[in-house]
Amino acid sequence: MRRIFLILLIPAFLAPLWADNVDAQQIIQKFAQKETEFRELWEKYTYTQRVEFQVLSRTGAVRERRLMEIEVYFTNDGKRQTRVLSDRGELRSVGVSKEDISDAVGLQPFVLTTEELPQYDIEYDGEEEVDELSTYVFKVEPRKIEKKKRYFQGKIWVDQQDLQIVMSRGKAVPDYRDNKFPEFETRREQIDGNHWFPTWTKAEDVLVFDNGNDVHVRQFITYENFKKFEVGTSIKYGKVEGKPEDKPEEKPDQPEKKPE
Repeated sequence: MRRIFLILLIPAFLAPLWADNVDAQQIIQKFAQKETEFRELWEKYTYTQRVEFQVLSRTGAVRERRLMEIEVYFTNDGKRQTRVLSDRGELRSVGVSKEDISDAVGLQPFVLTTEELPQYDIEYDGEEEVDELSTYVFKVEPRKIEKKKRYFQGKIWVDQQDLQIVMSRGKAVPDYRDNKFPEFETRREQIDGNHWFPTWTKAEDVLVFDNGNDVHVRQFITYENFKKFEVGTSIKYGKVEGKPEDKPEEKPDQPEKKPE
């Protein structure tokens, strides 16, 4: 969907909504700048993610579970990398694909920077209280889906004082024939006293596949052990389960979700 007001000659994602007495253009520009600053800071932090995938029965009971611990760390030469520290359990009804992992690390903690604004249509959707915070709400949709790229589609809640995203709710797109993705919600908290870091994500959905099968899935992600990387500092990394600590190995890509 593409919203362009030809008469005004400005894209919809920067269009002010005078009827609501809210200058959406100014808010979007300001929070995108704040998000740009946060992205730059975020990329200087190490942290761990605990990701739990569940398959539920018709009554909502957990019948399959897989638990992964993922670490974002810096190598000795200062490169930021991701590795799996541990991987327990098994899902038999669906598989965990490489897109699931990349979404958990990169897209579900959604950040919308100035550089990324042109990729999305953004529509003001009012104001709302979230955990005692006054927020602006925006609908977000990708303007164009490019091959091999992942996008966010849903809503974001922007704190009116700090002009940063404090909550996002939606899903990663696009879906594929044998690889479907659940709707999720991510919450942020102030970690350094100034910036809102993602700390918790929950996803729950019934995935309907092209062959008519459906699978009820749930996912939890927690973000912990935030440490800012500084030149000259030493950060002790977690031990990779079952492997020597100084020679971590990458796990092979998991198969896509293909229901049995």
